[in-house]
Amino acid sequence: MTATPIIEAFFDESTNTISYLVIDPATRLAAVIDPVLDFDLPNGEVDTGSADRILAMAEEKGWRITMVLETHAHADHLSAAPYIKAKTGAQIGIGEHIRDVQKIFRPVFAFDDLKTDGSDFDRLFVDGERFALGTLEVEAMHTPGHTPADLTYRIGDVAFVGDTLFMPDYGSARADFPGGDARQLYRSIRKLLSLPDDTRLFLCHDYKAPDRDDYRWETTVGEQRRASVHVHDGVSEDEFVAMREARDATLAVPKLLLPSIQVNIRGGRFPAADANGVRFLRIPVKIKDGIEQGI
Repeated sequence: MTATPIIEAFFDESTNTISYLVIDPATRLAAVIDPVLDFDLPNGEVDTGSADRILAMAEEKGWRITMVLETHAHADHLSAAPYIKAKTGAQIGIGEHIRDVQKIFRPVFAFDDLKTDGSDFDRLFVDGERFALGTLEVEAMHTPGHTPADLTYRIGDVAFVGDTLFMPDYGSARADFPGGDARQLYRSIRKLLSLPDDTRLFLCHDYKAPDRDDYRWETTVGEQRRASVHVHDGVSEDEFVAMREARDATLAVPKLLLPSIQVNIRGGRFPAADANGVRFLRIPVKIKDGIEQGI
């Protein structure tokens, strides 16, 4: 049985994202899961304060970062994976189905230069694959539904589930992004909830449920099975799908959706700079039917 990792959580309130530093206590080798790149959308400015906090703790504690693990191509924050790789030499890993996500969004942004073979990442994990973080054994579990590429990283009695689940009082991830599927999401959740009840689940986001004053990002399989407002034991697949699709129809588009997707499907890298040295992101524009030409 694999040892229990040391886990340090870093909460970014501007995107409600939790990033994790996961350490093998025996070798002091570490992985960063879902690191955030600070992005000021109105000013188009990038900063690395959130990632620097992670790097500073690792340096202070003598932990050597060897991997950056993405649970999926996020639509609500930009990834700091390339920055951490540049600072540490870490490899960037994600699920193999990132290729599907790249194929979906390549025509959306007319990215003729975007490769759709996943080669922007160093490691592409398949469902059930096991790999080492020092003496720890990490299992990659394909948990699609939120996106086609969602992956859960399981280390013994600990699992990092990305956006698949939220705290029991908040529910589950949306499934209305291109390539998302509420039925797949239900089946992925049930796959996670088939793990032992005492399995600790670490989440990628928390938005605070209406009756809660604090942010939380750790729960268990047992708590989810008993108390999840969306998918506790007894909720059928059809019931979940009806709820999820109705709820998704009311949700706003994430503020950082367009920049996040463009960057994250490239492994966290921005498109190459133009001749003037400036990097640009694209905004696809849809003109509603019935509006006269001349706009």
